[in-house]
Amino acid sequence: MKENTHDLLIHGGKPLAGTITTNTSKNGSVALLCAALINQNKTHVRGIADIEEVKRLIEVMEDLGVSVTRENDTVTIAPPTTYNLNGLFNKSFERIRSGLMLIPALAHKHTTFKLPAAGGCSMGKRTTIAHTHGLEKLGISIQREELCSVVSKTEPKTDTIVMYEMSDTATVNMLIAASLTPQTTTISFASANYQVQEICFFLQTLGVEVEGIGTSTLHVHGIGTIAKEVTYTNSEDPTESMAFIAIAATTNSPLTITRAPISFLELELLILESMGFSFTLSKAYTSENGKTKLVDITMRESNLTAPAEKIHALPYPGINTDNLPFFVPIATQAKGVTLIHDWMWENRAIYYTELNRLGANITLLDPHRVTIHGKTPLRGAQAVCPPALRPAMIILVAMLASEGTSILRDTYIIHRGYEDIVQRLNTLGADMSVLK
Repeated sequence: MKENTHDLLIHGGKPLAGTITTNTSKNGSVALLCAALINQNKTHVRGIADIEEVKRLIEVMEDLGVSVTRENDTVTIAPPTTYNLNGLFNKSFERIRSGLMLIPALAHKHTTFKLPAAGGCSMGKRTTIAHTHGLEKLGISIQREELCSVVSKTEPKTDTIVMYEMSDTATVNMLIAASLTPQTTTISFASANYQVQEICFFLQTLGVEVEGIGTSTLHVHGIGTIAKEVTYTNSEDPTESMAFIAIAATTNSPLTITRAPISFLELELLILESMGFSFTLSKAYTSENGKTKLVDITMRESNLTAPAEKIHALPYPGINTDNLPFFVPIATQAKGVTLIHDWMWENRAIYYTELNRLGANITLLDPHRVTIHGKTPLRGAQAVCPPALRPAMIILVAMLASEGTSILRDTYIIHRGYEDIVQRLNTLGADMSVLK
């Protein structure tokens, strides 16, 4: 396990300009890799992000006996006849949350196995009850023991699942498991977020009929065995687009973002427009998956004011919970007081106060709410990346807007979700370098 981690030297406060392209999505990449294992033939996926989270997942998959090869922008996945279940105890499994989506494919081949605790971002308690509750209905029991969980395959108990919570990864797990269950399964209170839609489109490529895509009720016509060589293309990452939007707004820079998945950014842009953010959208076009709607966003220098109402996340089509943190650095440059309510995660809002090191005026009201008093000038400082992807990224955004020199330490967490981010932002005029 070779991790990409280093400290960054950032000379901030520089004007940025130019065009940057949205890469394919992190969450879509890991979901597609896991879903590909239900296909007993080869699956070729274009657009698998070359990021640390994907690398860790592939390390686990290879230890399980899966053949994973990358040639240019295409990753080919071929599952084994039987898995080496000891591969789950690869140290990389402890670094990722996405490993939970391996459960359905493994349970399809093995009646019982042990599963270590998943990793990922540290944002307080992260329950797996939506996974265990739903999978049990489809005949996959998960019993927690002292150091791991025991997964056992039984018979499906029902053809109707009500999700315990509208979880993205749990909904993906239900879709994967239901596709291998020879019945029509109804999933209610399902997430309709972009990675869930991606898996629905992929399953259709495999021949699994899925109805209700983009809604909270899905009907999956499972076919039991799948053995079909297919090629599929992952679509673009709305949360990466949101990071670039935040950079433009926080640094007050004229930037253009191409290939932005507009259906998953519409409310975010509406709120920013109400704050005085100036932008135009191109005519919509389609991603290479043939489904996802994209636009180019051209952003201009703007005078921002705080929004009239609090900003909070909701399941799609509300503000994406991964997009919510990017309003924090933006609000530091908006005149007035902005209230951000991050109710989904137990402790993530605490990390937002790290921007005070850079001169922001952020008050933590409780573990879920902060007020941001703007507009405040930002200045260079040192900070260590918190153990959570989006909070770490917003520190980088704020440092780009901070006059003077900043050092951002231990940036592995950023590379979990953003590919070549230093080089890509430097092409826009940023001045960042790796500290040896």
